[in-house]
Amino acid sequence: MALVLLGLVMVITGWLEIGPAAGWPLWVRLLPFALALLWWWWSDASGRTRRLEDQKYEDLKKERRRRQTEAIGLKDRRRSRRR
Repeated sequence: MALVLLGLVMVITGWLEIGPAAGWPLWVRLLPFALALLWWWWSDASGRTRRLEDQKYEDLKKERRRRQTEAIGLKDRRRSRRR
C-alpha cells in the first residue's frame, strides 16, 4: 500500500510540476506501481497472504472461545494451572 501511495504522490507532483518529480521521466514516476504489483504477486505466490489470513482466523477463534468461556462462568483450565 505504501508503494501505491508513493506512486500516486509522484505522479500527481509530476503532473502538477511540483518539486523534483516534475523533471523525472514518466517511467520513474510509475515505477512504484510496478513494484507494488511485483510485491502482491510474490506475496500470493509464496503463500504469505494465505498464512496471514489463516493466522487472523485462528486468533479470532481463540478470542471467541475465550469470551464464550468467560460468559458461561468457566475459567480457562490451562491458565488456572499456570498460576
